[in-house]
Amino acid sequence: MGRARANHYRRQPFPLLFIGLCWLMQFFIAAHAMPDLAEVEEHLKTGFPLEGAHRFVECEDCHMNGVFEGTPRQCGLCHNGVSAPGKPPDHFLSQNNCSDCHALQSWTQVRFDHFSATGTCMSCHDGRRATGKSPTHIQSSNNCGDCHSTVGWSAVRFDHSGVAGNCVSCHNGTTAQGKSALHMPTTNICEDCHRTTSWLIVRFDHAAATASCFTCHNGTTAPGKTPTHIASSNTCDDCHVTSNWANVSFDHASVTGNCFSCHNGATAVGKPATHMPTTNICEDCHLTSTWTSIRFDHAATTASCFTCHNGTTAAGKHATHIASVNMCDDCHVTSSWTNVRFDHGAVTGSCSSCHNGTTATGKGPLHIATTGECDACHTTLAWIPATFDHDTITGSCSSCHNGSTATGKPPSHFVTSLQCGDCHRTTAWLPILFSHTSPSYPGDHGSGVGCTDCHTTNSQTIAWQFGAYQPDCAACHAGDYRSDPHKKHENPDVRYTVAELRDCTGSCHIYTDSSLTTIKERRNSNHRVSDRDWD
Repeated sequence: MGRARANHYRRQPFPLLFIGLCWLMQFFIAAHAMPDLAEVEEHLKTGFPLEGAHRFVECEDCHMNGVFEGTPRQCGLCHNGVSAPGKPPDHFLSQNNCSDCHALQSWTQVRFDHFSATGTCMSCHDGRRATGKSPTHIQSSNNCGDCHSTVGWSAVRFDHSGVAGNCVSCHNGTTAQGKSALHMPTTNICEDCHRTTSWLIVRFDHAAATASCFTCHNGTTAPGKTPTHIASSNTCDDCHVTSNWANVSFDHASVTGNCFSCHNGATAVGKPATHMPTTNICEDCHLTSTWTSIRFDHAATTASCFTCHNGTTAAGKHATHIASVNMCDDCHVTSSWTNVRFDHGAVTGSCSSCHNGTTATGKGPLHIATTGECDACHTTLAWIPATFDHDTITGSCSSCHNGSTATGKPPSHFVTSLQCGDCHRTTAWLPILFSHTSPSYPGDHGSGVGCTDCHTTNSQTIAWQFGAYQPDCAACHAGDYRSDPHKKHENPDVRYTVAELRDCTGSCHIYTDSSLTTIKERRNSNHRVSDRDWD
């Protein structure tokens, strides 16, 4: 290090000036008397040997006015700029013992001795006169001696008080040891918590922490939330402050549990006794910013609509509401009260109590005449097709079965003005169950006579085949009459005529003679309409 600094000073103006003086001295010596060898040896006895450049100096240059006694022996007493050339103006600050650094034999051969320097390190080590701080030197004051010594430059006794930068300018993990991997996340201002005099005695400053509270207060690195702490996020500073932990400014936004986890009547105020039946999710309706400003959410209600909408707690059914059960949600939805999905299952009144043409659509002008309720034929699930019930019809069959409203008589149907129900039944269209009501009709024949057996012209009204005998059996059956079985009397044998037996169901006696006074064989009602055959 000393050699480097000596080489440095050879490049300075003072050594160059000295070299120039020595070059001129050779001409001066040639023109002036200098001590000879004997004088040099004699001078040795004074204790100040004439060595180096002093051998070429005239005696009177040092012994002025011929005075030898008391001549100074120290360099600086002669080399003071008056008696002899002294330190130039740009010489670094030092003592006046030139020999501490310079040699008599060669002034420019300098052995630098920092002990002779009287100025600060920076007065030379300013990057111009001598090497200064390198660009990578830590930010510090210019008192090199705070850390370095001249005997061993690299053996540094570090003094933090001389550092001008902050800690991280050195303690960055490159220049000097930085924060360990386990260090809590903080700013790089080490001195917020640490001291250079004792690194492990920490005065913790939360303001220097850059991570969230939970990074440390997790129950491992530092105390965390207690087991009885409310369910919340791990952002402690939402409610707590580092200056006073117990002074809590509660922030509901940090709570991770639902309201009821606290507002259960034990940890915090819960629902009052008069609260409507709901789930325990308070936030469905309430806000933490203003409890009484409610945005009601029917989804949170656990009771039926009528529990509240009873006309007392909340608006109930109005006077003109259709007769129904109290299950409002059968038809209504909470998102849009007037958007009704009607459910007939909830109606307690009859169909016509609504479907009367005023409250709701009633029977149309073309509807069949009926006194029955709508649900006698129709269902609320599907209005069409209808399950028709003829029992509720008040009109005649032909009012519907006219070939337009409903199926009517086909072209081949028996010509009649009678209503369908005179022959047919709604439960089973066949067989035909016609009952003659005319007084001329003797009654239904047991032989299974078909309608067309008599009504040969397919007409309801027919002419008597044997009109002279109407309304007796012969009017139809005169052509069927056989005289042989119908003896009237004996002696002589005579047979009845059709005209005499026109009522087949009447008497048909056999007499003994033509006087018709004595009955030989009585025959009465031998033929009956109910018989299955003629005999």
